[in-house]
Amino acid sequence: MESIRKAAIIGAGTMGAAIAAQFANAGVPVLLLDIVKDGTPNRNALAEGAIAKMLKTDPAPFMSSRAAKLVTPGNLEDDLAQLASCDWIVEAIIERLDLKQALYKKIDAVRKPGSAVSSNTSTIPLAKLTEGMPESFKRDFLITHFFNPPRYMRLLELVSGPETDAKLAQAVARFADLMLGKSVVSAKDSPGFIANRLGVFWLQTGVVEAMELGLTVEEADAIMSRPFGIPKTGVFGLIDLVGLDLMPHINASLAGSLPKSDAFHATNKDIPLIKTMIAEGNIGRKGKGGFYRKGPKGREAIDLASGAYRPVRKAATPDGRDLRKLLENSAYAWRVMGPTLAYAASLLPEAADDVHAIDEAMRLGYNWKLGPFELIDKIGADWLAEKLAKDGMKVPALLDAARGQSFYKLDGAKRLYLGLDDAYHELHRPEGVLMLEDIKRATKPLLKNASASLWDIGDGVLCFELTSKSNSWDAQNLELLGKAIELVPQNHKALVIYNEGAHFSVGANLGLALFAANIAAWGEIEKLVANGQKTFKALKYAPFPSVAAPFGMALGGGCEIVLHASAVQAHAETYIGLVECGVGLVPAWGGCTEMLSRYQGAKTMPKGPMPAAAKVFEMVSTATVSKSAANAKELLFLREGDGITMNRYRLLADAKAKALALVEAYAAPEPPTYQLPGEDGRVGFGMAVKEFRKKGLATPYDEVVAGELATVLSGGEADIIDRPSEADILALERGAFTRLIRKDGTLARIETMLTTGKPLRN
Repeated sequence: MESIRKAAIIGAGTMGAAIAAQFANAGVPVLLLDIVKDGTPNRNALAEGAIAKMLKTDPAPFMSSRAAKLVTPGNLEDDLAQLASCDWIVEAIIERLDLKQALYKKIDAVRKPGSAVSSNTSTIPLAKLTEGMPESFKRDFLITHFFNPPRYMRLLELVSGPETDAKLAQAVARFADLMLGKSVVSAKDSPGFIANRLGVFWLQTGVVEAMELGLTVEEADAIMSRPFGIPKTGVFGLIDLVGLDLMPHINASLAGSLPKSDAFHATNKDIPLIKTMIAEGNIGRKGKGGFYRKGPKGREAIDLASGAYRPVRKAATPDGRDLRKLLENSAYAWRVMGPTLAYAASLLPEAADDVHAIDEAMRLGYNWKLGPFELIDKIGADWLAEKLAKDGMKVPALLDAARGQSFYKLDGAKRLYLGLDDAYHELHRPEGVLMLEDIKRATKPLLKNASASLWDIGDGVLCFELTSKSNSWDAQNLELLGKAIELVPQNHKALVIYNEGAHFSVGANLGLALFAANIAAWGEIEKLVANGQKTFKALKYAPFPSVAAPFGMALGGGCEIVLHASAVQAHAETYIGLVECGVGLVPAWGGCTEMLSRYQGAKTMPKGPMPAAAKVFEMVSTATVSKSAANAKELLFLREGDGITMNRYRLLADAKAKALALVEAYAAPEPPTYQLPGEDGRVGFGMAVKEFRKKGLATPYDEVVAGELATVLSGGEADIIDRPSEADILALERGAFTRLIRKDGTLARIETMLTTGKPLRN
């Protein structure tokens, strides 16, 4: 198999359909097949229904509605022969061995030689799946275990059999990495593979121990979440998200396939409450509710003792800075994480070849910030082994061997991991992956302050990194960006704007803005706005190319820096937008100028002064945020030539390559001029907002903010025949911002956002 140009997914259930959507997101045509449903005239009803449902689902499996056009629905009776044109066939039907094996015989009869066939099973060993199949089929077969939802979960567990063609497995892994955006972890052909084997143990232990200790679900989730670098869903919130109805099936599968000596059996206890909840339809978020639900008067949680629902009670989150202290002082923390970390150590070499594979699986499959062996290093292997032994628990051989050592250590800039041979081995990145964390271990920054750093990433390219809280913009990182812009032309070729935080940038530091407003430091606020405009325009018109590499949220000022870069290489999961109106402000670092310029130059936009201004007014006033990088292109936050990287690990390398490709023929852009609607446009925008307010779609203060935005986008006092310059629109942005920041309605919105994380509808 040289390349994967077309794929097929068999099984249009929740997982199968979403896997098909991710192939389409990668630009690959995909065939989606399912059975013919009895009594339905439409023989493709299941596949067509799945596609239609995904187009309405939130969060969306498709990155763009255009991607849905790459999915061709069909059925297993009429369209099986079409598998002959597919390079990779993924089976994603229900977890029944007999049905899977019968399907494989049908697939093998029509597929082309050398095409990859894989199962998305999460429980059935590969050896059982291929029993009775010819050697030619076994050679092309493997397990590719996607995690739900496939678009957003980065982990893919890949299991090869002894007969599997190594080159075919490598081709599938590379495609999954580059095109599907997956971090591929090689797992052994053992029950539950890696992430679910350990993750289900952790969840089951978390439920059992909470009930035995008499904790509330809120108390348990407060402990078993942020203190350990685990998502805030904790144990019970995560089970709600996955679905309570799946837990008995997964537990039963593991219990039936694991040896009696496995520690899973001790925690796999019957829980009558869960049986009752499932019987009553309380199966989590996809049902009427689960351990948590929306009640008539707000959010409710179940009482683990009585089974009755009651209002949610806020639980204190323990301090996770000293994990040893937490494990010593919290019985629940110890009785869950102690056995879980010990179980992780017992899985080598049965489930994986090395500790890094298990850590990666839990980081990306369960969104743990640190993998179990990274957590052990933080706690101390000696301390953990001694406490396990003291409490009468078995100390795994691997943990016992690690006494006096750590599972990871640094050798200069190299990161090493402890192998099963009790020797350290270098942790190598996949080819084509460049990580800033590696560069930071090996070198020192060229420039640095409390909010940003500048790094040399080689080949004449520098990297500007935000380091402030939530990567927000403030006076310090604006100052350092200005210095970087001056430094690049002296000895370097290009600049990349990138970081490895949770999100690219949430925008300006609202806390500082609120503080300045509360002490009436209006001059400082005006200075910050002017400096932001000056710095971002200096980047735009610099004599060298700059490439922004956004990922996650790129909001407000985070969006504006992207708009001013020469080019963009965005991660596929980039959510970009100008959201200032939500906090009672308007974009003031050139967001309005850049979006007006893009829409006025768009080929699909009608000509004249009103259409572009109206479109930008609609987007900015409603705080429109893209739902992906592909959607950002549709909204013109990204340009047609901007790149999209599917795998987050490859973003910096791709951005650097894009920057270098621009160097030779680079010329700074010419400043734009604008054709704006003037007073008539401003009045028109105001009338539109009044209509929205009458319909209850806008609030009184929305009207105030929209009025200032309308002034900017209509050109202020400029007449329709005038051609305002970029500087003119920037002046209007500054004026609108500084007027709004003085208003009580804006300050109330900012304060509410900072304290609750939610917009105030005043």
